[in-house]
Amino acid sequence: MAFQIVINLIIAFLWMFLSESYSAPSFIAGYLLGILLLFLLRRFVPDTFYLRRIFKIGALLLLFIKELLSSNWEIVKLVYKPKQDFEPGIFALPIDVKSNWEITLLANLISLTPGTLSVAISRDNTKIFIHAMHIQDSEEAISSIKNTFEKAILEVSR
Repeated sequence: MAFQIVINLIIAFLWMFLSESYSAPSFIAGYLLGILLLFLLRRFVPDTFYLRRIFKIGALLLLFIKELLSSNWEIVKLVYKPKQDFEPGIFALPIDVKSNWEITLLANLISLTPGTLSVAISRDNTKIFIHAMHIQDSEEAISSIKNTFEKAILEVSR
């Protein structure tokens, strides 16, 4: 991905220098031309087309914002109930992400979402232990995290 971004910047600067117009619109036109060239020549450039990964990163960011807002709403509903009958608990989340940065990102996204906190990661990096403020069914919580955050992280990284 970094290689493609550098190639795209080189194409943009070359376009700007060859057109002898040293302005932002000329650079943007060259950058868009570079995107088009990289897309057309994507078979010959290593790795997948980098804009696809950037769109996936944006989708992960939007997913996090959506989960952040919905979990905030759920926590507000729990706190302001007349009878507070929530059940905190700790459960183990088996993970499919393998690299350290993927595990770190997943643990941070879980911790940044209100109502959940990543407590520990197993020594063999196959489980994250999560404390939840209100957990009715641990299997439902596991499938929720695996189908949202972990799936989005896998789409970004692979």
